[in-house]
Amino acid sequence: MSVTGKVILITGAARGLGLEYANSLGAAGARIVGGDVLECTIPGAVTVKLDVADMASVEAMVAAALNAYGRIDGLVNNAALYGSLRGGRFNQIAEADWDAAMTVNVKGIWNCCKAVVPAMRQAGGGSIVNIASLAATYGMPFALHYTTSKAAVIGMTRGLARELGRDNIRVNAVAPSAVMTEGTREFLADKLDRGLEVIRAGQSIQRTLEPSDLSGTIAWLLGDGSGFVTGQTIAVDGGTVML
Repeated sequence: MSVTGKVILITGAARGLGLEYANSLGAAGARIVGGDVLECTIPGAVTVKLDVADMASVEAMVAAALNAYGRIDGLVNNAALYGSLRGGRFNQIAEADWDAAMTVNVKGIWNCCKAVVPAMRQAGGGSIVNIASLAATYGMPFALHYTTSKAAVIGMTRGLARELGRDNIRVNAVAPSAVMTEGTREFLADKLDRGLEVIRAGQSIQRTLEPSDLSGTIAWLLGDGSGFVTGQTIAVDGGTVML
C-alpha cells in the first residue's frame, strides 16, 4: 500500500479535499505536485497555478513535475466546480452554470488524463484516481449540472480503464458523500445543517464525512496494493449507496 517515493499530481490542491490528499500523501512519503487556480501552500510540495480547463496550463503542470522528479506515477483528479454552482430545479439552472460544470468537472479531467498518460507510459504504468461523488451514484436532485458532471466522471473512468490497461495504467474513481469542506459550506449555504442532517440519515454510519476519511482509500488506489483494481468506483459514503 506504500506510496513512498511515488510522484503524484493533485489538482484542486489549494484547499479542502485536495489539500488533505496532498498533506496525507506527502506525509506518507509521496512526492507531491499540487495545482489550483488558487494559491497553493503545501509544505514540501511543488506547486503551480493550474486551470484544468486550459490544456496549456495542464501541460505546464506536467512539465513542472517532470522537471522536478523526472517521472509521474499518480494523478488525483480532484479539481471541480461545486461550491460556486447555483443549485435549483433542473429547468432553472443557468446555461452558463451548466457549461461551466461540464468544462471544469468533465473536460478538466479529460485534459489532465491526456497530459499525464505519456509520462506514465514512459514510467511503465501508473494510477489515476478521479473524484466522483455520491451525487452521481445516488442521483442528487436540485443540482443536475453537478450530478451529471460527476456521472460523466464515472463513465470516463470505466472507458479509460479499458483503454489504458494494456499500458499498466489503472483508472479508478472515488465517490464520497458530502464532506465538511469549504465547497460544501458554500453550496449548501443556509441549508447546511439541514442538508447534512438529511445526508447522515441515509447513511449506515451516521456521521458527517471528514476529509481525512478519504485519505486511506486514495492512498490504497495510488499504491501497489491495488495493482489489479481498475475501472472501479469506490463509494466512501458511510453506506448510503451499496454498489
